[in-house]
Amino acid sequence: MTSFDLILRGGRCVLPWGEVDADVGVRAGRIAAIGDLRSAAAAQEIDCEGLHVLPGLIDPHVHLRDPGDPAVETIPTGTKAAILGGITAVFDMPNTNPSITSQKALEDKRAYAEGKTWCDIGFYVGAGMSNIPDLAALELQPDVCAVKVFAGSSTGDLLVGDDASLERVMRSGRRRISYHSEDEYRLQERKPLYAAGGPHRLHAEWRDVECAFLGTRRLMALARETGRGAHILHVSTAEELEYLRDFRDVATVEVLVNHLSQTDEAYDRLGGYAVMNPPIRDERHMKAAWAAVADGTVDCIGSDHAPHSREAKERPWPATAAGLTGVQTLAPIMLDHVNAGRLSLTRMVDLMAAGPARVYGAIAKGRLCAGYDADFTVVDMKRTRTIENSWIASPCGWTPFDGQTVTGWPVMTIIRGHVAMREDEVLGTPTGRPVRFDTGLAPA
Repeated sequence: MTSFDLILRGGRCVLPWGEVDADVGVRAGRIAAIGDLRSAAAAQEIDCEGLHVLPGLIDPHVHLRDPGDPAVETIPTGTKAAILGGITAVFDMPNTNPSITSQKALEDKRAYAEGKTWCDIGFYVGAGMSNIPDLAALELQPDVCAVKVFAGSSTGDLLVGDDASLERVMRSGRRRISYHSEDEYRLQERKPLYAAGGPHRLHAEWRDVECAFLGTRRLMALARETGRGAHILHVSTAEELEYLRDFRDVATVEVLVNHLSQTDEAYDRLGGYAVMNPPIRDERHMKAAWAAVADGTVDCIGSDHAPHSREAKERPWPATAAGLTGVQTLAPIMLDHVNAGRLSLTRMVDLMAAGPARVYGAIAKGRLCAGYDADFTVVDMKRTRTIENSWIASPCGWTPFDGQTVTGWPVMTIIRGHVAMREDEVLGTPTGRPVRFDTGLAPA
């Protein structure tokens, strides 16, 4: 009799080519078989009848604020939030305190995270004016998903705003670079136009369409000139999405769940809890984002999980801290979109599992396939539930989706064959590991 460590029995499996009713057998943390395994046995068997078994979902864009402010977020609390929301891996941004811009800072962060992460994790390294000569080596370090460039809207020493410096970054390595694309010069030029205490919806007026579009046009010109692959994060405008269709040879595209789910009415309803960069915009841009999802322009969806304290979110604009929580609510919101008919479950999986793995080169992640890591997000597509602040694991304790009722819910998070979350219960101890990435180098 064939034996496995774990068998998921009778679930509806979302494979690269579609949905199939099948069992999944796991051995030594990897998927060993998919099919009819009724004659096989396992040390642990889980009945998944009536449930969908997805490859482990990835949030490729989170700010876990660690090192930084543990009262807002940490790697342990943020990765716990991830597994509660059905996410099996996260890629963590470098704008911490201190920033992750050197070999030592990266090593310190990696050492700190060991044994503390509930899900698997990859690390961005940040580009700044002082470390451009080091980027080619830093991007090849273990566990590094990408170099992150803030071409506008930076924090600390993370800003590369002028074209000459951006070109130097692009010529300093070979892996795809991730960009926050807003034009810093336009941002600073327009900032004096707005007085303190104005309505929060002015955030979208200050950081207007041209601010984002100008930044993206500049980056695409440089990407073409240098031949360096570019991943444009959180694309928020119809103009950018239309433009980027002509740059698929050098560019990949991320959109955020917020830009697919919220329009500018959120400023009136949520105040500072709707303020993020790039801003939430009007319905025209949301419709364009959905069209780009449908036509294949979009490669992946992220949360841009960026928590702040309530005090920071409730400051008068423009002193309001920009950034929203999202890693825990990403999957429930997107599953609700599937149930509403806005995209298929197969397309959602491509955008939230295979897509991030493909863009960043994550090894053995993103698909239900023999030999891949046994990462699964098990969901009940019929379950209806209301998202509440009390459910949020991040210490800041709030979500912009508080009070929203969704249909479709993650009921189990399995990471390399270990059941990390089941029915809102976090199980065992942190078992997350660093994600491995294809750097284009032969193994040592």
